[in-house]
Amino acid sequence: MHSAHTVSVVREAERALMARVPEGALMRRAAAGLAAECAGLLPRVYGAGVVLLVGGGDNGGDALYAGALLASRGASVRALAAGRTVHEGGADALRAAGGRILPFAGGAAEEAALFDADLVVDGLVGIGGRGGLREPHAALAVLASNAPARVVAVDVPSGVDADTGEVAGPAVRADTTVTFGTHKPGLFVDPGAERAGRVRLVDIGLGPELPGPALVRPQAVDIAALLPAPGAEQDKYRRGVLGVRAGSDPYRGAAVLCVGGALRTGVGMVRFGGGRGVADQVIGRWPEAVADLRDPQSSTDLSPGRVAAVVIGPGRGTHPANADELRAVLDSEVPVLVDADGLTLLTGGGGGPLSALLRERAPQTLLTPHAGELSRLLDVARADVEARRLEHAARAADRFGCTVLLKGSTTVIAHPGAPAVANPTGTPLLATAGTGDVLSGAVGALMASGLPAREAATCGAYLHGRAASLARGGAPISASDLLDALPLAVAEVTRGRAV
Repeated sequence: MHSAHTVSVVREAERALMARVPEGALMRRAAAGLAAECAGLLPRVYGAGVVLLVGGGDNGGDALYAGALLASRGASVRALAAGRTVHEGGADALRAAGGRILPFAGGAAEEAALFDADLVVDGLVGIGGRGGLREPHAALAVLASNAPARVVAVDVPSGVDADTGEVAGPAVRADTTVTFGTHKPGLFVDPGAERAGRVRLVDIGLGPELPGPALVRPQAVDIAALLPAPGAEQDKYRRGVLGVRAGSDPYRGAAVLCVGGALRTGVGMVRFGGGRGVADQVIGRWPEAVADLRDPQSSTDLSPGRVAAVVIGPGRGTHPANADELRAVLDSEVPVLVDADGLTLLTGGGGGPLSALLRERAPQTLLTPHAGELSRLLDVARADVEARRLEHAARAADRFGCTVLLKGSTTVIAHPGAPAVANPTGTPLLATAGTGDVLSGAVGALMASGLPAREAATCGAYLHGRAASLARGGAPISASDLLDALPLAVAEVTRGRAV
């Protein structure tokens, strides 16, 4: 797992470490790592044109010291100062190495310097920056983002909130971000992650001073360790039985996709509950599924039956009878995933009886909203959710006492008392109808196999994203394409697990 820590935690760890090392040691360690990464991005250092954008803080100092190291290797290094002052030690080092420092006045010559550079280093604002960039920092951020040269951000792209990923106005769009000591949550969560580019971590000795992370970003090896491995003594019941309450006459495909997502992720059995028309279509596509004719508008028994977990909501409808069905499922003693129409039913009472059931449940519950659905759950603007995805997912998890998987450009998973999870495999290819239904089935299958909701959501989101990339080699996909690609994604992450 890649671990990320908040700014306040990083600052405290830095203070503890600086008390034990010589003055300036941390900055020089950071600058050495930054210079090495910059050198690796250049065809050659000698004769390369490097422009540093520097503010008055330590972030600018890191850039200046790194620039001095590049200048000592023959690079032509110029620093554009965004303010009246720059880091004194870094400035002296750069000048001593043959570099130049120029005040930025917004002239054509400075703009030409940026566009003629081989590499631009963003040292304007560090991890303590909050809110939008002020001038002249904002103008420099725009110029850097539009320059043809590669852009390297120091610790975090200027204009990106290091804790949340929020971007409130102009921000640097980096090709590479070199971050120090530990990752920052805003580098892994959009919109900040999209501006960070490739993230490289430089070890400056901070690890022993850091507590547990605020956020983690899993890798394939982490997913492989979490995924259930079928044993020789298992049967279909031990592998897990998933109840699926999805689909309705207008939205039969939602049921087909949800059941398929579960079967292709490795569940032992799917018991589909729904009306005859939808059940016939599900069995026609997936004859291995078992059909329980439980139409919520006509059945008297709406309980989930003998299953290990339930997925409810995709394409199900919002008729009052569906609210009764949701209530019966939430009253059960099995883990439940609520998606789509189920989420709409939760919010229909404005935080009333159905949403109140979430906190009362002993078994685990997972909500899988997109930004619009989460905005209704929390009664906030959708734009606020999209700007601060991590914050709102965590707020919903705390409010409802359950796990929340917020779908979107960065899928974020929040669970009370645990580090948030940022999924690294998301792709715009998933922005098409029905992919969420497949995800619900896949995650539900993992819950039925015995994984806790947070771990099931983490694995399911990862596999879902990889399946999208594998399905057609990066070409546009439909939700149905994911069904054949999910087993490929599982095989890919588990390939090294067998010994």
